Amino acid sequence: QVQLVESGGGLVQAGGSLRLSCATSGRTFSGYAMGWFRQAPGKEREIVACITRDGGSIFHADSVKDRFIISRDKAKNPLYLQMNSLKPEDTAVYYCAASSIRELSADIKDYAAWGQGTQVTVSS
Repeated sequence: QVQLVESGGGLVQAGGSLRLSCATSGRTFSGYAMGWFRQAPGKEREIVACITRDGGSIFHADSVKDRFIISRDKAKNPLYLQMNSLKPEDTAVYYCAASSIRELSADIKDYAAWGQGTQVTVSS
């Protein structure tokens, strides 16, 4: 059974940076794509970025391109989201998720395992 735990969220001023980590356990979805999603108050959960197991294919939402970088490795915390030049509109609960397919997907329906989320608040 795959379990995911996010960390690294917090309060930061606009223009600052945060690095989110997602610790995983279990190998049910080993080799499958993973992603970061976020949900702001009053909005639906949306894709932030996703990545294939080998990092060969990545996707970043237009809203975070050139500011956020998703990465994945084989360490204890294999999924990361480096967030730079943060804006107030980035404020949301951020979730890591494991896909049920191997191919890169930005579709929330392709993600079968989710973390509890970590709050990111960007002050203006």
